[in-house]
Amino acid sequence: MGGLFVGHGPRGLASSPAEKRAAGKAIGDHIESQTRQAGAWADEETAAAVKALGARDGDGWLTSAALRKAHETWGDQVKNLLDRLGSEKESLAGANTVLTAADLTVGSRVRQLSPLDRY
Repeated sequence: MGGLFVGHGPRGLASSPAEKRAAGKAIGDHIESQTRQAGAWADEETAAAVKALGARDGDGWLTSAALRKAHETWGDQVKNLLDRLGSEKESLAGANTVLTAADLTVGSRVRQLSPLDRY
């Protein structure tokens, strides 16, 4: 279901340079830090649960090992999300420059001298 979307698209898409800067600032000022905080909270709570279910006298709950593995996966996902947010923030900062350069390139190609202009 790929291709060109015509008609109704995503609403609230930041398109002006000011909106892009504001979106990048929101990611940097709020979303990244709150994601880090949520990840840290999950780290603390999960570590406590793993310890509570862990081995005592040589035996432990199987849940402890499964929870530890899930926690590792969660940590990887939080890291990937933070990396993606950082990438999006950087892209928003440079988007206006990229689009302006692309517009200028397309504009120079659209109106090149035509052989018909000589008649």
